[in-house]
Amino acid sequence: MDSRPELNDSISLEDFRDFYWLKIELQKFCKDVEIAASGSKLELAERIEQYLQGESIVAPSKRKLSSRFDWKTETLSLETPITDSYKNSENVRQFFQEKIGSQFKFNIAFMRWMKSSSGKTLSDAVDAWHQISHEAKNITKDKDIAPQFEYNTYVRDFLKANKELSKLDAIKCWKVKRNMRGTNQYEQTDLKFLSSSQ
Repeated sequence: MDSRPELNDSISLEDFRDFYWLKIELQKFCKDVEIAASGSKLELAERIEQYLQGESIVAPSKRKLSSRFDWKTETLSLETPITDSYKNSENVRQFFQEKIGSQFKFNIAFMRWMKSSSGKTLSDAVDAWHQISHEAKNITKDKDIAPQFEYNTYVRDFLKANKELSKLDAIKCWKVKRNMRGTNQYEQTDLKFLSSSQ
């Protein structure tokens, strides 16, 4: 089994891509080599790959949109842009209930959408709420897990394939798998890690 290399500026692109890294490790690397250390895990990994390939790195945009907009008191319309300072409020709830109907309620997926949609409008938000609501009513497959949450995906797939085993077993296998070169996806052969971790 290849040992996990040190994450520093001498790591090869191949080694970087072949191993699992925690977000805190990616942030430390970025700070050490003096590139932007903000953003999601996927954004950090992409930035590090650019650095390792010698490409110029564009810093993340710091553009703010109407930061002083008061979501509690402003008059809202479908054309109102969503700002970086967006907050759920009774004012916002009343607006959406007027546009969507009494069935409107804030849910986690919609609140996430609002928080990540700076620059879009409340008209886009109404469309997004209907789309999210429709998908929630028609779930016939596993919920998608964002690509950066490899641990969550691994545990879900492990437990689905091994109904007689526990989450603790899944975590034991994950701890071995994440330090190995290659895929971090669950494979049936990973069960061998249970006997090696006893």
